[in-house]
Parts: sequence; C-alpha cells; structure tokens
Amino acid sequence: MSAPALPARYRVTSSQAETHDTVTLGLQPVDQPIASHQPGQFTMLYAFGVGEVPISISGAPAGGSLIQTIRAVGAVTEALCSAAPGQMLGVRGPYGTDWGVASAAGRDLLVVAGGIGLAPLRPAVLAALAARERYRRVSILIGARSPEELVFAGELQAWRDGGAKVQVTVDRAAAGWTGHVGVVTQLIDAADIDAAATTALVCGPEVMMRLTARALQACGIAPQHIRVSMERNMRCGIAECGHCQIGPLLLCRDGPIIDYVRAAPLLAVREL
Repeated sequence: MSAPALPARYRVTSSQAETHDTVTLGLQPVDQPIASHQPGQFTMLYAFGVGEVPISISGAPAGGSLIQTIRAVGAVTEALCSAAPGQMLGVRGPYGTDWGVASAAGRDLLVVAGGIGLAPLRPAVLAALAARERYRRVSILIGARSPEELVFAGELQAWRDGGAKVQVTVDRAAAGWTGHVGVVTQLIDAADIDAAATTALVCGPEVMMRLTARALQACGIAPQHIRVSMERNMRCGIAECGHCQIGPLLLCRDGPIIDYVRAAPLLAVREL
C-alpha cells in the first residue's frame, strides 16, 4: 500500500465547466494533504454519501491543493461534477504508475490525447514545459468529438507560448471551426517524427490508443517508448479487491500507465 486507505478531507475551492458533461474541480486540503504525486497518478475521489471513484490528477498547484477533471458518467461522477465551492470531498492516494516524464529528457516528447484523455496527460505537459530545456521537441496532438468537447481549450495557447507544438482535430466541425477535421491518427501521419528519439504518451479510448500505437510503430517508434494509460473498474486502489485486473496486471498497482510492450497483447484480446 502506497497511501492511506482512509480519505483525507478536501474542500472544493473552484468548479469550472470544461464541456457539457465535464468539470474541473480545485480542491484544498482540510486535513493533512495526500503525498505529492507524479504526473499520471490518480486518486480515489469520494462524494460523501454517494460513493468513490478513481480520478486522474490533472494538476497540483502549490500548498497541497489538487486539480481533478471529472466526466459525469454515473451517480458518483455526477455528484462530483455538481460539487459546489465549499463542499467537502474525500481523497485517497496518490496511486498507480506515472508517465515517467523525466526519463524522456534529451528526447522528443510526443503527447497524443483523445477526449478527456487529455486530463491525465495535462500534468505531464506542464512538467515538460516547466523544464522545457530538458527536452527536444514537445508536440501535443489532441482529438475531440467536436470543438465544444475540447477540454482545457483555454490553455492551449499558453502551451504553445511555452514551447510546445499543439495541433487539434475534431470528428465533427462546427460553425466557425477552421482547424483539422478527422481522427487524431491523421495528425500523426502528418507529423515530423524522429522515431529513434521520441517518447510517446497516449491516453484516450482503448480503440484510439490501439490505432495510435499502431501508427506510431509504423513511424518507427519502438513499443517500449510508447506509454498508454489503461482503465478498468477500480474499487480499492490498493491492489486488494481485484476489480481492476486485466490479464496478469492489477491496474491500480501495476498501471494505469504501462508501456506498449505489455499493453499490446492485452489490448489485442477482445473484451478482456
């Protein structure tokens, strides 16, 4: 066990709607804050009286505060999304593996996100831009269903100003949209990738991650340099309940982030 099993109380300090069903909460510790996290790790976020779900940490400002981005897909996440400033939530963690951003120093860093998959990747982007001189090129490819479904839209220019090349594509254009229309793998095809010197971080729906990893390998990137974030039904976060098992892995402990050497055979099994 890497963190206490009892939740610490955090107060909601801000709530920002990202899309029609996705909210970013700012949380400030009331009790002793959880331990510092690495980009890509998650917490078990508890809506008192409703339940608990795993949510990736999408940011951590100073003072022990947390940023958590949540999509409403069930009773617990709906309760979390509707939490107003001043409301108390429970937080356990941090749990799981991380993106290993520091290990990509001296290389190109390629971030590929689909939908809300950008939320777990946001801390990796911020860490890389905070130490921009440690990396060669930093490229961020983002796919969304529509312009209205794009999370962190207001931050993308700041990422560009910080030294990242950011490209966005949508499945369905809206009035006024002048960007790319199509799936995110089409941005890979047009990217200038130095395969031997690139570390890729990929998060999104499983079909998107499979197709993206396939496209990256076709470009020559070795699977050990492709990292994906796997999701399963996590209940305990401490590798005790077994709900998040996929093949030989318990994702709350052995994941959620694994390299594609381990992910490929698991994703190849239908409905595993």
